[in-house]
Amino acid sequence: MKKKLKPILLLAFLAVAGGTYAQNDTIKSASAGSASQSSAKATNKDLSGSLAGATDFSTLQSALTASGLADKAKEQGPYTVFAPSNEAFDKLPAGTLESLTAPANKAKLAGILANHVVSGSFAAADLKDGQTLKTVGGGTLTVRKQGNSVMLTDAKGGSAMVTSADIQATNGTVHAIDSVLMPK
Repeated sequence: MKKKLKPILLLAFLAVAGGTYAQNDTIKSASAGSASQSSAKATNKDLSGSLAGATDFSTLQSALTASGLADKAKEQGPYTVFAPSNEAFDKLPAGTLESLTAPANKAKLAGILANHVVSGSFAAADLKDGQTLKTVGGGTLTVRKQGNSVMLTDAKGGSAMVTSADIQATNGTVHAIDSVLMPK
């Protein structure tokens, strides 16, 4: 289990790296769901160094703290993280986030977070329509592309659009998404 949790830790810090850049307006938010309008940006920091000041991913940060994963940030990678924004968490049914962050649901929350991380570094342009990605949590995500727009479908049939793509941290790539992806 210890090996499974390491990649999840990257989710916290890669997502925060993306939030830091989004907050500072150094990446352009994709309009109309097109990831092509986001340009690749490098944080030039390790993942923990990117933590301060991220506001777009504060709910994700809270979820990572509740799952017990927020303090373990140094991993080699590379990993690709599909990081749900605060707005993505707001789409969950009322009470879901509160339930998941309860101490009794720590393992379930960690499993959901692991469903957002895949091994390897994938730029948005590298993702192919119909491609299946295996998450570090053992689930699958299916890529759907239409032009430069990237959509992911989880094992339950839910979908998330990449809204900001190709945020580079020292050990991986982050793509901000507009919905939380669920494992089977």
